[in-house]
Amino acid sequence: MQIAEIIKNHSYVIIKSDDKYEIVKNVELLIKDRQLLQAHEYDRLKNEFMANVSHELRTPLNVILGTVQLLELKKTDVDIKEHKYIKILKQNCYRLVRLINNVIDITKIDADFYEIKKQNCDIVNLVEEITVSVAEYALSKEITVVFDADTKQKVINCDPDQIERIVLNLLSNAIKFTPAGGEISVLVHDKGEKIELIVKDNGIGIPKDKQKSIFKRFEQVDKSLSRHEGSGIGLSLVKALVEKHDGIIAVNSEENKGSEFIIGLPCNIQNSESEESWIVQSLLNRPEKIKIEFSDI
Repeated sequence: MQIAEIIKNHSYVIIKSDDKYEIVKNVELLIKDRQLLQAHEYDRLKNEFMANVSHELRTPLNVILGTVQLLELKKTDVDIKEHKYIKILKQNCYRLVRLINNVIDITKIDADFYEIKKQNCDIVNLVEEITVSVAEYALSKEITVVFDADTKQKVINCDPDQIERIVLNLLSNAIKFTPAGGEISVLVHDKGEKIELIVKDNGIGIPKDKQKSIFKRFEQVDKSLSRHEGSGIGLSLVKALVEKHDGIIAVNSEENKGSEFIIGLPCNIQNSESEESWIVQSLLNRPEKIKIEFSDI
């Protein structure tokens, strides 16, 4: 009988065995368990740090944005050059707001602390209103946005604010990577037990070797193909929000021909919930949401 006594800085182990391989294997498992615990603790501390820093950044940023908005209200007192600088300041404030919001939300999702507030709403009407509200902005970029649905109404149980965020994010990407003269289609298909949302463009497309990784955190298509930069959080957040609705998201794309993002959501209904109580508040906030989501275009 052989006796192996192993002393490590992480543990004290005495193992008796005739099989030396089993001794090594068991010690390796012990080390891996300790490393896993350390990794979980590191991940917890990282998420806590990111959440705290993001909240701390949000406070001074709100002060700056508020000051810029006050200056904008008094634009009659400033010359054209100063007004241009105010517009640049505001645009970059919105970019920071979007980045901070995304970091906070993705951190909450990682910690399983992110809540969605589902209620019954007409998904067809919701997506159509979002599309129409974006059409004028797209037109300023010489891009046409069209909406079509194969059903007039479809009530499902979802969080309308998060559905709006998902669609705005996909539309922002479509506008960003579609050249002047291009077209973006937003489609809704009733598939019975599920509803299908499609955002399709005829822009620059995504290379085949990049399509599997675009939903990964901080992953971006080769910047040499793009005239824009971003944090690489947007599509991973979209995927997480879709999955919070028990849905799926996929992409079909061909380089230099365009991209098609397809979302499938279950058609569940909550009987006790009144429909579309969110509409008035959402309509008031939507112009601001569009400015934030489209700030990096």
